Amino acid sequence: MDKNKITEQVLEKLGHIKGVGATTLLSSEDRETIRKMEEKADQMTLMGLGRGDNQGVKKVLDMDVLVSFLTDMNYEWPSGPNVILKHKDKKVGEDTEDAERIEEVEKCADSLVIGNIIIYDKGVLMEANSSKEPLVVVLPPKECEPVGCVEGVSDAILASPSPPTDEYIKERMCEKNECGSGTFLLGFDFENNG
Repeated sequence: MDKNKITEQVLEKLGHIKGVGATTLLSSEDRETIRKMEEKADQMTLMGLGRGDNQGVKKVLDMDVLVSFLTDMNYEWPSGPNVILKHKDKKVGEDTEDAERIEEVEKCADSLVIGNIIIYDKGVLMEANSSKEPLVVVLPPKECEPVGCVEGVSDAILASPSPPTDEYIKERMCEKNECGSGTFLLGFDFENNG
């Protein structure tokens, strides 16, 4: 199938997902701008916990097609974890939407809950603060199953951009930064028919 047709089908499929608003194909110039913004963002402290590692954005920037899309409060985030905390390459925490799990962890003296983020051993925060290796806040790539099912698509990945990239995308799409509105990046590859 023609790559333009596949891309049209992807955009159509994406537009039918609840909570998804406008979509825009991003250019190679957009990719480079976003890459630079994300490199800067990775050096900043994320959520007051540690430096960032937006693996999702890094992955989608290297895919065949890159799409930005707007979301509203009805958009359902991919199932978690969407944030993973690591220290010295070891997973030390994550986000969760499971209220029972949060309640259970709050009762544990060794653990810490910050909003919907669980830190398994709060001692790791002291260790990270006193060591030269900070906590790393990983934003992993997430599969986009509805788009991955489109004929001719071999991989479809969602990524949550940093706040500066979110602003850039909204400006690029001529959108106001309204409360409850957000952005995501979707990257996908074409099936290799060779």
